[in-house]
Amino acid sequence: MSVSLYSITVETFASRLGTLSQLLDKAAAHAREKNLDPATLVNARLAPDMFTLARQVQIACDQAKFAAARLTGREPPRVEDNETTIEELKARIAKTLDYLKTAPQSAFAGADERKISFPLPGDLSVEMTGAQYAQDWIVPQFYFHMVTAYDILRHLGVQIGKIDFMAHAGYAIRPRPAAA
Repeated sequence: MSVSLYSITVETFASRLGTLSQLLDKAAAHAREKNLDPATLVNARLAPDMFTLARQVQIACDQAKFAAARLTGREPPRVEDNETTIEELKARIAKTLDYLKTAPQSAFAGADERKISFPLPGDLSVEMTGAQYAQDWIVPQFYFHMVTAYDILRHLGVQIGKIDFMAHAGYAIRPRPAAA
């Protein structure tokens, strides 16, 4: 099996965003069961100087969108960060998944050497090759925000665990064969 930047980014992010959507389903169920205002979950954060759950989901979606755009030499679409409900966050994930489908694997030809540059806040910018961008920037960024969203939900008592986070690997889990 060969590994490509397409599989490392688009395919990986698509399946993990599906997992994130399922985690939000569990969050919504938790809010209903505990008679909590869902906004409490959406606006929760792990520490005062960290982003809210809503922002973590938005940034995870953005990282997936940025990867598909930048690695194929396109400008990423602009999306307003105005989601305030679990349903709106799930819709953001769905839109991101739709966008990922617009980046065919063939568009990633030469992406490993493609020059990637983009501004950061202040007077900083990032300049890397596509391979460096995937390995050192976009994959770690995506997982940081996805894990932080998971952690916020877990911290608030949503009944999720590692099996929920690893749902994308369920296809490979099966009973061990009987000893001979």
